[in-house]
Amino acid sequence: MDRPEYVISALEDHPSRLNKEAIIEAQAEAGATEFFEGVRMALSPYVTFGIKKVPEKTEDSGDGLDWDSFALICTGFCSRNITGNTARDTVKELMARATKKQWNNWYRRILIKDLRCGVSEKTVNKVLKKFKKIPGVPVFACQLAHGVDEHPKKVAGPKLVEVKLDGVRVITIVYPEGVVVQYSRNGKELVNFEHIKEQFKKTAHCLTEPMVFDGEVMSSSFQDLMKQVHRKSNVKANDAVLHLFDMLPLEDFERGMCKAKQIDRSFTLNTWFNDNSDDLPNVQILTQEMVDFDTEEGQAKYSEINRRALEGGYEGIMIKDPNAKYECKRSASWLKQKPVIEVSLNIVAVEEGTGRNLGRLGAFVCEGVDAGKQIRVNVGSGYSDSQRDTFWVGRDSLLGQVVEVRADVITQNQDGSYSLRFPRFVRFRGFEVGEKL
Repeated sequence: MDRPEYVISALEDHPSRLNKEAIIEAQAEAGATEFFEGVRMALSPYVTFGIKKVPEKTEDSGDGLDWDSFALICTGFCSRNITGNTARDTVKELMARATKKQWNNWYRRILIKDLRCGVSEKTVNKVLKKFKKIPGVPVFACQLAHGVDEHPKKVAGPKLVEVKLDGVRVITIVYPEGVVVQYSRNGKELVNFEHIKEQFKKTAHCLTEPMVFDGEVMSSSFQDLMKQVHRKSNVKANDAVLHLFDMLPLEDFERGMCKAKQIDRSFTLNTWFNDNSDDLPNVQILTQEMVDFDTEEGQAKYSEINRRALEGGYEGIMIKDPNAKYECKRSASWLKQKPVIEVSLNIVAVEEGTGRNLGRLGAFVCEGVDAGKQIRVNVGSGYSDSQRDTFWVGRDSLLGQVVEVRADVITQNQDGSYSLRFPRFVRFRGFEVGEKL
């Protein structure tokens, strides 16, 4: 069995995926326990060390650092029993003991959580399927939503409805001993919302087991927020607020499913927040409303929620099955729908398309007034191929016609004029379905 630092070098030197798999398989056959323990520590999103800087070793010194000593110290990093200047000094001590190659190719890469050899958890887990006695690398996943258009029949009966925020998905894991770690939806650790993590730490003592809080971070500007998410210096995210919409045990999250019903999880989340809200000024709970889509009252209520979502500038609306479990995958028990508006505008010009639409309709140029705003917009989507052919042939007769246009929202241009976000042609106003032009 080869030393791990030399295995990493071999993986770096062989760009072929098949060669990398063969190298990993050879280590599995040899029972390379240290190698796979280190790989899991480096690639598992659930293992974090809280260390920002890990220097490379430049001097060829050190008698060698044994794995058991390194792994024991890592438990102190993970539990945050070793932090700050003590952690910095401990890293330097470990580096001094390790050889240059051992440190730079192995131990350091574990601490920075990047093996830098073109190997991901998927590659490792694919190989280890043949070796049931060797644990694979945990894969990070959270629940995602399908679009309403994909499952229209599921929009029926009682559902929990909430607005969909235009922010950054954040998974916060809180341990009873006070350790708080935040991740993106893809399992990348987030370190730039320290003020929110500090607030969670104040509530940790109330927990009897590690819990996962699922939510969306918002700030005053989405563009500014995106600049801060992964920034390593000059971070300015103190105005960010975490809006929570779910809560479940970490044990369930790691195994990919929580059997507790959505409505029960929502109740648990609200109860927890009410008990701890004084310590959480930058945390809020998304309001949910029960809507029965099978009744006229429910349909009217949903229309009102849609109107409020539009006025509030929200990204969309979430429709959730109150009896569904939490699944760490894309699930039809969560459906997302963008709030939409429909406006009636006049066709003032007809433009030819380009590419595959050359020689037929590209877009209607439309103008009109809606909600007191003068709108001018090019409507280039929503047409079938046959409509593009027909409308182009009869383009002269279409000038002045009124069309219904569906869009996400009215937007204001830099010059003060108004347009529509994602405009789509719906129909000619007053035309019968199927009427030839």
